[in-house]
Amino acid sequence: MKIGIFDSGIGGLSVLHQAMKELPGEQFIYYADEEHVPYGEKPRAEIEVFVAEIIGFLLAQDVKAIVIACNTATSVATKEFRGRFPVPIVGMEPAVKKALDLYGGSGGRVLAAATKITVTGGKMRHLLECVDKQHLTDLIALPGLVRFAENGDFGSEAVEKYLRAELAKFDLSLYSSFVLGCTHFNFFKEILRKLLPAEVRLVDGNEGTINQLRRRLNCGLGSQGVSREPEYYFSGRKVADGAQLERIRACLQQLEKVFVIE
Repeated sequence: MKIGIFDSGIGGLSVLHQAMKELPGEQFIYYADEEHVPYGEKPRAEIEVFVAEIIGFLLAQDVKAIVIACNTATSVATKEFRGRFPVPIVGMEPAVKKALDLYGGSGGRVLAAATKITVTGGKMRHLLECVDKQHLTDLIALPGLVRFAENGDFGSEAVEKYLRAELAKFDLSLYSSFVLGCTHFNFFKEILRKLLPAEVRLVDGNEGTINQLRRRLNCGLGSQGVSREPEYYFSGRKVADGAQLERIRACLQQLEKVFVIE
């Protein structure tokens, strides 16, 4: 049985990339809802409908677990919502706790980037109430990065200009870490490393998500080995076109390139 991983677009490939490294021998289905990307600019009720449809599709493929590799989708898919389905469903949340635990000891602040709906949502407020008692976290919405990523633009002058303008709103010398609170943002580690002060560490939630998947499956993981090529779907249609497959491979190559950047 396979593990299903889905996102609004290609951002969740960063979670798939991590999963293939950490769970050799497992087989994966990756679903990108390319017809409706980006989720971060849509009403919550509409996203809930998309998520329910995608989960239903993946269940029909006989998956043993599902990862919502999208912080925005997770923010609207409550625990009660996910509990309606017969397999473990693992969501994502911005890795604020990880950033505070690793780099907040000296009082350095955390700058957490996400989509607008995640930044303004109740799930984010609840997360900060639980893990950030000293109120060290500031939030920044970077919706433009989702569109850049979907276009395969990970480091052009336009990307740099956009990030410089958004980051200029903050005194970056105050921060010890920068949280990548949207899976699309992982593609931009190289340019973020260039623009942020050297002491600001980049933190994402992919490793924690895969660890949670491992815990939820417990003994349900496959044997060690080499994973076969995942199956890819764009909004319910299996990806077989050479150009689309090459786009996916190019994204995975970018993720491999930036994998160790912190």
